[in-house]
Amino acid sequence: MKEILILGAGQSTPYLIKYLLNEAQKNDWFVTVGDLSLENAQKAVNNHPNGNAIHFDINDAALRGTYFEKADLVVNMLSPVFQHLVALDCLNHNTHMITASYENPKVRDLDADLNRKGLIVLNEMGLDPGIDHMSAMKMIHQVQNSGGVIKAFLSYGSGVPAPEVESNPLKYCITWNPRNVVRAGEVGAQYMERGSIKVLSYHHVFNRTWAVEVDGVGTMEAYPNRNSLIYQEIFGLKNVDTMIRGTLRYPGWSETWQQIVRLGLSNDTMPIPNLNEYTYRQFLGMFLPLHAPGARLEQRVANLLRINPTGKIMENLKYLGLFSEEKISDAPSTASEVMIQLLVKKLPLPENGRDMVILQHEMDVEFPDAKDGIQRLKSTLIEYGEPGGYTAMSKTVGLPAAIAAKLILTEQLPLTGCQLPTHPVIYEPVLEELEKLGIRFKEEAQVKSSE
Repeated sequence: MKEILILGAGQSTPYLIKYLLNEAQKNDWFVTVGDLSLENAQKAVNNHPNGNAIHFDINDAALRGTYFEKADLVVNMLSPVFQHLVALDCLNHNTHMITASYENPKVRDLDADLNRKGLIVLNEMGLDPGIDHMSAMKMIHQVQNSGGVIKAFLSYGSGVPAPEVESNPLKYCITWNPRNVVRAGEVGAQYMERGSIKVLSYHHVFNRTWAVEVDGVGTMEAYPNRNSLIYQEIFGLKNVDTMIRGTLRYPGWSETWQQIVRLGLSNDTMPIPNLNEYTYRQFLGMFLPLHAPGARLEQRVANLLRINPTGKIMENLKYLGLFSEEKISDAPSTASEVMIQLLVKKLPLPENGRDMVILQHEMDVEFPDAKDGIQRLKSTLIEYGEPGGYTAMSKTVGLPAAIAAKLILTEQLPLTGCQLPTHPVIYEPVLEELEKLGIRFKEEAQVKSSE
């Protein structure tokens, strides 16, 4: 019997666990789900005969050793900060690993040792990164096999509430790890536009937005996502003059989040003592300069940020609870942990609401002997969650990793080492099964208008 160890039972994992438990019954596998919250793990396993739930603390070396030793495959859905630790333990215990996180450079350094042992560590096997990479590579290879030359590549990803959900003024709901929402953009961004490299620090990412039209949804707001330039080599697009990967939100999100970044409320590196002894209002006051006695906090914030004290941004900050006299709960140690608390509390997905996932690729392509000049190719995925059931985020993040796990355990993935899902032997069978499960892209082509 082959053993699968899944680390993490958070919002992105329920569909992954369901899929692998179903496959476990068919293939004589056993699935162990470990999480800091035993209750969450038990809920995900749901007394399945081929599953077990355990309390799992990733910082417990002896516990890791016990479970890694008997695992044939580890599916790591924990925070990216643990990626190297998990990969190193997998290497030491001769265990394959899959993760939905971006590839860690330290994990890449394990490539030679993984190859020597015949092991695979498959990174970026979720939604974004994951399905976006696989669908982009399929599209790129189709264009190149047709003799086309790609001049521009733009790719967007998003996880937001469905358009009909109006549960809060920010029009956003937490359907995945809230820490990733709070720390979005922290490394800055880099991309290429019309042959010019653009570099943004963290404090400017949410100022650099533009409109993107998504069929069936309408106008979305995009901001640049991390370092787009590395994908020129990964995707084999060294000669494009535009290379952009962006994140989509409903219009208005970025102007509010930009002010949260400016205030320093997303900082997760500087511990603040005794935060649970303060109110959220007092916490916010920590990030303002000294002031004249009697000045109201709301006006001081507006003055510092140079925003309208009665405008939309201020209303959003108030909605999040930053001006509240309520005492900070639990025992957070950093500003980002306080913001995580507030987002989870103030921006939940309504009980019968559904979320929506969007992936969209746009390519400007010049085909040989084309009479119409450059074509704009567009490929769009829109997936909705089930009201009161599985979220679109859980399904699209979990399924790629689950399908890849099946390929590895059934010896249908003839690769070793540190890998991304850009190889045809990975993306072809995964995308094929995703399509059978109803997750498919709509493709269209049109002549690009002159600018």
